[in-house]
Amino acid sequence: MSLKTLLLHLDTSARASARLALALKLARTYGAHLDGLFAVFEPSPREFHVMAGTADYYDSHRRLRAEQRAAIERLFHAELARAQVNGAWVAAEGEPVAAVMQRSRSADLTIVGQTDLDEPEAYVANHFVESVVLGAGGPVLVMPYTGHFESVGERVLIGWNGSREAARAVHDAIPFIARAAHVTIAAVSSSFTPAPSAASCSDLAAMLARHGANTVDITRFDRSASESTGDALLSYAADNGFDLLVMGAYGHYRLQETVLGGATRSVLLTMTLPVLMSH
Repeated sequence: MSLKTLLLHLDTSARASARLALALKLARTYGAHLDGLFAVFEPSPREFHVMAGTADYYDSHRRLRAEQRAAIERLFHAELARAQVNGAWVAAEGEPVAAVMQRSRSADLTIVGQTDLDEPEAYVANHFVESVVLGAGGPVLVMPYTGHFESVGERVLIGWNGSREAARAVHDAIPFIARAAHVTIAAVSSSFTPAPSAASCSDLAAMLARHGANTVDITRFDRSASESTGDALLSYAADNGFDLLVMGAYGHYRLQETVLGGATRSVLLTMTLPVLMSH
């Protein structure tokens, strides 16, 4: 099991270059092909033309977007060549969320950035990251919008509750886990689900060891009543120097609105390290 096709979401935000640098590093590590998918929010021209005096603004906006797209495309090709990585530039057509989800289904790993409400250029659509995580059909690596990450996957923390989603995330993360210097299985509980049994954690550790994981240990941590499972995982990861969190994403679509479980939501809001999620 390995990563041979990576999909990177690109936009015009300040953090796009940091995501590109990480994606190139992963592509070199795994000998993978890297697709850069440019997908950004585009206002409907009709919304401008029905308002008097806004047509010229829309034309200016469109020219600016074309210049920004050309600049990030040049950067992408230049960095591919410098890193000696095979890849391709793809411009999304149509609705951007659907384009990213569709393309992600033929990739081994999709890389996106955490939602940053203070960065207008990072806005693609409401619930963009959540929609991609739930609709990709495979693992999604979410990068925080703050911080620098020289390594991803040297020390891996697994949020394990024995669920189907958690199991899916672990299997999807095996390429990282097999290369990691250290792996910790964190037995977690929620308001509705008790922590998994010791046998469940031991079985998981044995399976990972057979995949080549070097050091796997198991921990259980208590959290206060006021602390969410997601916050507890992030605190534990920060205190112990982990550089990748692996967890299942819990949620579903209902009336076209993304509904996420509490741990998933809190991690996506306050993440401080890269997170690999699967649903």
